[in-house]
Amino acid sequence: MSTFIVEGGHKLSGEIKPQGAKNEALEVICATLLTSRPVTISNIPDILDVRNLISLLADLGVKVERLSQDTYRFQADEIDTDYIHTDTFIRKAQSLRGSVMIIGPMTARFGKAILPKPGGDKIGRRRLDTHFLGLQKLGANFRYVFEKSIYDIEAPDGLTGRYVLLDEASITGTANLVMASTLAKGTTTIYNAACEPYIQQLCKMLVKMGAKIEGIGSNLLTIIGQQELGGADHRLLPDMIEVGSFIGIAAMTGSGLRLKDVSVPDLGIIPDAFSRLGIYLQIDGDDIVIPEGDGYEIETFIDGSIMNIADAPWPGLSPDLLSIFLVVATQATGSVLIHQKMFESRLFFVDKLIDMGARIILCDPHRAAVIGSGKLHSLHATNMVSPDIRAGIAMLIAAMGAKGTSRIQNIDQIDRGYERIDERLNSLGAKIIRVED
Repeated sequence: MSTFIVEGGHKLSGEIKPQGAKNEALEVICATLLTSRPVTISNIPDILDVRNLISLLADLGVKVERLSQDTYRFQADEIDTDYIHTDTFIRKAQSLRGSVMIIGPMTARFGKAILPKPGGDKIGRRRLDTHFLGLQKLGANFRYVFEKSIYDIEAPDGLTGRYVLLDEASITGTANLVMASTLAKGTTTIYNAACEPYIQQLCKMLVKMGAKIEGIGSNLLTIIGQQELGGADHRLLPDMIEVGSFIGIAAMTGSGLRLKDVSVPDLGIIPDAFSRLGIYLQIDGDDIVIPEGDGYEIETFIDGSIMNIADAPWPGLSPDLLSIFLVVATQATGSVLIHQKMFESRLFFVDKLIDMGARIILCDPHRAAVIGSGKLHSLHATNMVSPDIRAGIAMLIAAMGAKGTSRIQNIDQIDRGYERIDERLNSLGAKIIRVED
């Protein structure tokens, strides 16, 4: 278990470019299973979750060729479908939550798949009903194997398109169902579909591969199934969560930074949400410039009531950013209620922020009230353990803005979502040492 030793209080300066989007990478890499033709994907982030997924596909028989630092070619023309029944596959798939998006392509193209209970962040219950119900409506059969704690999925006669009303706008559930529908017989209509930019990107890549998809960007998708799909070239968007992380780091440390090539049109309300915390942003072409500053003041609503920042399905605010908003708010002037609706364990890391001197009231598993007093209540260093990716980056942001030297253990969680974050921040003036335990 590796550790970051972080010396706080240093201002950063310079330019930084966000990595390719982690969540999009997991979706489009799984989509390469839908075709026997080569698929080339660029701007892939070199992070633990992506490396593990690529390794899992290679074990399945996908030919993987690394063309450059961030570009891979995948060809799934010799898949070993028996491998999914092995203990090795089950163990590797359990360690990676993104493996859940293999079941749509595997069921659609090969008529069978295995789903072990997936791993990932420890942020509370993350039910898979949307995946199951959607694929069942297309004709897949699910059988739970108790002795192995896996779901055995079969569709020996293939999948058939139908109208599907999702019980929630699940991002990975939508991705799985869209991928499966591209090879289903007939037409599939998906209502209440997730429509965030990464789902749009997945759909656009599938269209390049020969899929017929209407309604991209909306919550109503129509997919006309094809007998087979071809190859394509695809480039990932910048990671919007990393963009938000860098904005938070700049605000927390009072630094002036330029974020390069962030794909501003695909950020949605993220810049406006940071503005509500009093963080001034300048949009310069496709860059975001955060000027150096000594503080920021949280806005109130028009009627004077306390600001409430909550997550919501796209085009609402991503739940992955709320940990960052919470830690940044501790050093603002004013108060805000952070409402994390989706996961009941994602705010439990605030006890460490309280230990650092933050004034936070954890109202319940979903809501935290932050009372900011600007630099009057500066954070002080402490020792922490990262429980998940987003809490881990929030802890790193807190440590960078605190007085003294902090230690953050279990940083493998951060590495799952952020590429060489210590090296990249150190190049801007941060003082972060990685210790391999």
